[in-house]
Amino acid sequence: MSGFHNASLEDRVAIVTGSGQNIGAAIARRLAEAGAAVVVNGHTSQANVDRTVAEIQAAGGRAIGVMADVGDPKEVARMVETATSAFGPIDIAISNVGRRLHKPFETITIEDWDGAIRTNLSSCFYLAHHVIPGMKKRGWGRVIHVSGYDGFTGHMVNRAYNIAAKAGMHGFSKALGREFGPFGITANTVVPGAIDTERDWSQYPKTTRKAVEEIIPVRRWGHVDDLAYACLYLCTTGSFMNGQALHLNGGEYMF
Repeated sequence: MSGFHNASLEDRVAIVTGSGQNIGAAIARRLAEAGAAVVVNGHTSQANVDRTVAEIQAAGGRAIGVMADVGDPKEVARMVETATSAFGPIDIAISNVGRRLHKPFETITIEDWDGAIRTNLSSCFYLAHHVIPGMKKRGWGRVIHVSGYDGFTGHMVNRAYNIAAKAGMHGFSKALGREFGPFGITANTVVPGAIDTERDWSQYPKTTRKAVEEIIPVRRWGHVDDLAYACLYLCTTGSFMNGQALHLNGGEYMF
């Protein structure tokens, strides 16, 4: 039972993909607050990554920013190498990147599909591929995939590749959790519902903030920290949680 009450991440090293803003940035901040050295990753906005790194450092935490396209395995390899050089071996890998374009199935091209699967799903494999051997050797690791509730409910139309990828992320969590649990590694999925983030509302046609609030039993949108603290739990005292999907949607969907 040693460490059961230990909520500290001192001496741990974490990579959080897509952490320049929104949910990813909140996760990075909370892990750093608990003592982890954090690699903040982005692809399109250096300014967002720099801002998150600066916020962590201003609060007394350790962080670096690494720009990398997680849909490119070579870029992921470079990110892991950079992180390891800066802080040491990776203990926590959180895959948070996702493209959620609204597109009718019959207009999705092969290139659309392949690109979305690489970014949303294959990226999880690329990161795990590079960090799990070291976790296994050291006897400790945490792998978390930030999915989405449409991957479980299928409630969104015109989102075929996102729904397929988000469901696949949880299948991958289960596979990793089963295979590597004996080596001190847990793998889980965190599933956000309606979270109040900066978003492109053109990808959510016929949806308004108020309409969403009215169908959520707790009558509010989720906060990014609702997800961040769930990840912190999984990385600290939640060591008996493995291969599970942790749904945070205010009761909009109940599983």
